[in-house]
Amino acid sequence: MKFMKIGTKPDTFYTEEATRTVISDIPSDLTIRINNVCFLLHKIPLVPKCGLLQRLCSDADDSDIVTIDLHDVPGGEDAFELCAKFCYGITINLGAHNFVPAFCAAKFLRMTESIEKGNFVLKLEAFFNSCILEGWKDSIIALQTTIKLPEWSENLGIIRRCIDSIVEKILTPTSKVSWSYTYTRPGYIKKQHQSVPKDWWTEDVSDLDIDLFRCIITAVRSTYIPPPQLIGEALHVYACRWLPDTTKSRPLHSSGSQTEESREKSRRILESIVSMIPSDRGSVSIGFLLKLLSIANYLGASPVTKTELIRKAGLQFEEATLNDMLFPSQLPTDQHFYDIDLVAAVLESYLVLWRRQSPLPTENSHMVRSIRKIGKLIDSYLQVVARDVNMPISKLVSLAEVLPDVAREDHDGLYKAINIYLKEHPDVSKADKKRMCRMLDCQKLSPEVRAHAVKNERLPLRTVVQVLFFDQESGSRSTTHKPESITRARQAPIEAEAKEECDKKVQHEVTKSSSRVTETSEREIQKRMEAKMVRGDSEKGKERKGETNSTAKMMEPKQVFQRRSSR
Repeated sequence: MKFMKIGTKPDTFYTEEATRTVISDIPSDLTIRINNVCFLLHKIPLVPKCGLLQRLCSDADDSDIVTIDLHDVPGGEDAFELCAKFCYGITINLGAHNFVPAFCAAKFLRMTESIEKGNFVLKLEAFFNSCILEGWKDSIIALQTTIKLPEWSENLGIIRRCIDSIVEKILTPTSKVSWSYTYTRPGYIKKQHQSVPKDWWTEDVSDLDIDLFRCIITAVRSTYIPPPQLIGEALHVYACRWLPDTTKSRPLHSSGSQTEESREKSRRILESIVSMIPSDRGSVSIGFLLKLLSIANYLGASPVTKTELIRKAGLQFEEATLNDMLFPSQLPTDQHFYDIDLVAAVLESYLVLWRRQSPLPTENSHMVRSIRKIGKLIDSYLQVVARDVNMPISKLVSLAEVLPDVAREDHDGLYKAINIYLKEHPDVSKADKKRMCRMLDCQKLSPEVRAHAVKNERLPLRTVVQVLFFDQESGSRSTTHKPESITRARQAPIEAEAKEECDKKVQHEVTKSSSRVTETSEREIQKRMEAKMVRGDSEKGKERKGETNSTAKMMEPKQVFQRRSSR
């Protein structure tokens, strides 16, 4: 940063309560009142340098004590004191942090060349043009100080000239960037002769107020067509600088007036950032979009903002990872930790687009690969949120059921999520267990998972029977010596009939004995069926001589229950 020193005399101003005066043998004959501060000064040397004071003191005699109210001086008492010290020849230091109020106050007092040669305005303009506008960080600091005097800064052209200077430097080829800048990305080490990163300017610009930041981004995009990812990175840096982090824990909600004022400011920043996101897909990451959506839920952003974020996130949901989706719930009424509603909303948006683009997907199409990638992602997410002891079963089931059948090549991931939930929630009712397990397609379970399921005491009896049935059918098909096409054609109607009859029998038996069969008896039935299946497997080679034997084997679960009924 650059500074300018004006004047040579020592500082003789002092303050006593609300009065500021200058040490002098000459009594004060000019009183300036600004807000609650009173300045006791002298007509000489102030009046000769200030055109405004000349006009206000024109009717007074030289010997009169004049009192003037200047409550509307831009920059207040501090800016006026800089101008007064300049008139006295007292040393003052000017920089980007105090240039704007000093320049506005000097313009207000009409300290121009027409009043006296070498006046304050001329010196300030020279410093602004040769130092502030030539510097990178000086231009940003000066621009940021204009938020306290927006009208004066706009009318005097300070804002426009600072923005032009900043944009000109942003558009400079990176090979010609020679000024100091801030760049603190993880893993980046600034070394001598190392090339300048393309987004070198984003951190310094993030210090600006949101309205000024918007002006910079708008000017950059209107001057030339930057890569959308570059604008997206600038928005990401600004969001990390000013918006609350909702990824680690649930923020504390407070009703204090200052907190509400801060939340309102954050809402305004969030909505501005969302409106500036380029329409190009991939300009920002899916992780950033989901993070903004979580912040929007916390801040209570407008429905328009949330809807736009959900739409954009749905377009890129295929690129998401599990860590991108793990956000705590932002509603104080929610007892569960994870924000499963956020994921469900984005998934619904994705599915609307998926169904529109792929009404009849083929097995090897891109849309099928896309939906199956989402299916694996959702099942992985379900396995994480299932560990939440306060997670309602209705939310878990709703999220699992929203996926179409084609989204899951197998149900192993879904089974793991169900098993984790039942393990973490041992008090779940039998009705809820059946509700969860109804989502499982036993035919889509791998042999390893089926082996685990038949021994899983947490599963309902009906589910275990279905797993045993399909596990046995899988074994029967794997040992047959007939051509696969013929076997499938002949066994299909038999399998369907056997499965239907088995399901009816299971339903009848479970309903009949629900009031008197304990968990111990259910485990005994299961062990008997397992033993029956083992004995059946050992005799398959001898008994399988035709279609009749195959049908009889498929009806074994029915025979188990017939024996159980006869007892």
